[in-house]
Amino acid sequence: MIWIELIIGLALLLGGGEALVKGSVSVATRLGVSQLMIGLTLVGFGTSTPELVSSLEATLSGAPGNAVGNVIGSNIANVLLILGVSALILPIATRKEAFRRDGFALIGASVLVLVVALSGEIGPWSGGVFLVLLTAYVAYTYATEKMSSDASAEMHSAQAEAHVATRLPIWFGLVLAFGGIVGVVFGADLLVGAAIELAPRLGLSETVIGLTLVAVGTSMPELATSVMAAIRGNGDVAFGNVVGSNIFNALGILGGCALVAPVAVSPEIMRLDVWVMVGTAMLLVLFATTGRRVSRREGGVFLAAYGLYLVAQFAPGVRDFVGLI
Repeated sequence: MIWIELIIGLALLLGGGEALVKGSVSVATRLGVSQLMIGLTLVGFGTSTPELVSSLEATLSGAPGNAVGNVIGSNIANVLLILGVSALILPIATRKEAFRRDGFALIGASVLVLVVALSGEIGPWSGGVFLVLLTAYVAYTYATEKMSSDASAEMHSAQAEAHVATRLPIWFGLVLAFGGIVGVVFGADLLVGAAIELAPRLGLSETVIGLTLVAVGTSMPELATSVMAAIRGNGDVAFGNVVGSNIFNALGILGGCALVAPVAVSPEIMRLDVWVMVGTAMLLVLFATTGRRVSRREGGVFLAAYGLYLVAQFAPGVRDFVGLI
């Protein structure tokens, strides 16, 4: 029954997240909201809805390891797994102006989480600062791209277009969005509950389950969006989707959870995972800087690194050894 709940929860998160984004984007389009704004917010952050609801559910359920592990694990999976797969399909081009802003915003957000987490807890004040910084980032990004003459604004518009196959009636878009919210909420409840029960039966901590199973499950919308973008020849959309999602995960989800209740950061996460999150962000910037793209070879490096990370998660001796290093 636990495995059945886990599978149903993952399916509801994936289907609900997709329905929420499609419905809300359709309604926003009908109401005349610009494609740029839709791409920056509803699509870029909307695919992170499963992570948001799952982390809030874990926080309210008294499972902070799942909440923090979900965010950090998702950010690691987004770069190493999702961009790795996407780059193997099609090398991911990056645009200089957008990359300079978004890439370093990602590093800044990751380092900020690391610095705050060193105290052992992300409290309400820190959460409030995270949300203010996220709001400022969105406002600055919108303002700069509105004035920009390069193609980075088109990338965000393409993200919106990719989620609106047809212009749905407003009423249907609202129903689809509401159904998506219901699916995500119930899916998160099933997933987190099953993960909490499953961890001791597998001899694993709730933190490891959050960093792997829950994190990859809630990253499915980003995986689907990025892979489809790569197949269609829009590698820059895959890049923007992952970077935007990771910034929202770090600042928006952890910030929101911390406002609900202080989020404890376990020593287990501090020994290894938060450092891996910062390291993957820096590695992404390094790869994207060389030749302004993430090549297939670099995508292979991402996937190999993710494989090693999973080995460290499920082999306690390896994890402890890496943590000591």
